[in-house]
Amino acid sequence: MNFQPSARARPRKAILAVALTVLLSGCQMVPTDTGSFMPSSNPVTVDSVTRGNRLARLARQQHPRILQTYGGEYSDPQLERMVAKVVGSLTLDEQNTGAAYTVTILNSPNVNAFALPGGYLYVTRGLLALANDSAELAAVIAHEMAHVTANHGIERQKLEAQEKFASKVVSEVIDGRDQAAQAALVRGKLRLAQFSRNQELEADRLGIRTTTHAGYDAFAAARFLQAMDAYQGFRSVSGATDASLDFLASHPNAPRRIELAQRHAREMQQPDAAGKRDRDSFLAGIDGMIYGDSPEEGYVRGRDFLHPGLGVAFQVPEGFIIDNSTKAVTAVGPDDIAVRFDGATVPQRTSLTDYLTSGWVAGLEPETIRTFTINGYPAAKGRASADGWQFDVTVIRSGGQVYRLLTAAPATSNDLERVANSVGQSFRILNQAERAALKPLRVRVVTVQPGETLGSLAAQMRGVDRKVELFRLLNALGPGATPSAGSKVKIVTDR
Repeated sequence: MNFQPSARARPRKAILAVALTVLLSGCQMVPTDTGSFMPSSNPVTVDSVTRGNRLARLARQQHPRILQTYGGEYSDPQLERMVAKVVGSLTLDEQNTGAAYTVTILNSPNVNAFALPGGYLYVTRGLLALANDSAELAAVIAHEMAHVTANHGIERQKLEAQEKFASKVVSEVIDGRDQAAQAALVRGKLRLAQFSRNQELEADRLGIRTTTHAGYDAFAAARFLQAMDAYQGFRSVSGATDASLDFLASHPNAPRRIELAQRHAREMQQPDAAGKRDRDSFLAGIDGMIYGDSPEEGYVRGRDFLHPGLGVAFQVPEGFIIDNSTKAVTAVGPDDIAVRFDGATVPQRTSLTDYLTSGWVAGLEPETIRTFTINGYPAAKGRASADGWQFDVTVIRSGGQVYRLLTAAPATSNDLERVANSVGQSFRILNQAERAALKPLRVRVVTVQPGETLGSLAAQMRGVDRKVELFRLLNALGPGATPSAGSKVKIVTDR
């Protein structure tokens, strides 16, 4: 289960990907051979079989790659005990008899959970921050277990192999202008998409059955699907982290799916036997958990990016949204202008001019290169162009590290230089006091006091924008709903 970008967000992601791929001639690519498991788009989930199984061995081999993709493992004994308790209650179901699961909490703000062969279960801290009780977490994990027990991964691999062969026939054997052949290809893609949707609906049904048998509230799955629907709308405007790593990227969260989840819950849960939510135990587990960016990846605070480890900071112009990932910091703004920030280790003996012309920039125009300083640090910049895009490439040296600011704009844009200069001139090295003052955001669970309102509680949050909207989202408060005195709620703060 992953997160599908909204119609509004998708063009910006595509623009950024196209622009930066055109520019960087030395980008690394992750292998996508048939022997690899990639967790972000369509996680491979198969029957939990013996540890000697080939697919199980492949899953174990891919574990380090998953950790790298999702920021490593998040270690918090309090949180781990809570998650293990939920998983343990689900494995008592007869459908999971004999299955052994290894649960890893991933240090990622993205909302995701998935399973791999051999009983490997993964859940991100971003998902844990969005959930509101143990029943919702159980619903997510039971859904992934259902993929495992239903052999969905193997079935999908077989169908994908069939469609890949059909595509090859059309492209290599049949004339590409043959309308009948093209129609067959489209039908095959639609068949695969429908197959995936059917798998998701089956996993929903099996997962709800498992959570109900474990004594949890059967309606938790529908509630969490609604929460993710709200999260999707918030995320597409706020510009969170890479959508391809999120929970709904390959599993559309249509209202029909929520409706079916509610129907299954009504069928499986006895009217006079409400299932447990175990909210207090869940909230105790996530209290103090890091929210958003981790210290290792730096922090986004509005239009500013600050990295305590590297000791650097810069600011993007008004209207730009920063997206911080494990590999680079990117920002997308009005009129299809994108910025990318990263770093490289460059020997001191290599001049910045020589580094710019060393081949990592495609379409570089050497005559545009000039050297200067930014806040006292040596810098150089040059222009490049390729495939309808123009680029400003600025490099700044601090010790043995060279920081790179790449700004891309359509060839017809007149704003490239303005944006590039604004971002470049804002780059600075943080002093020790500034670095020490930077703290990660954390989820804090507080008890609502008499007289406190939704607005006053949201005002306690720090380091985030749109506080009231985010407070409602994190606490599953719909329009008009307010927290009552004595109840527990989640806030986000750096304290």
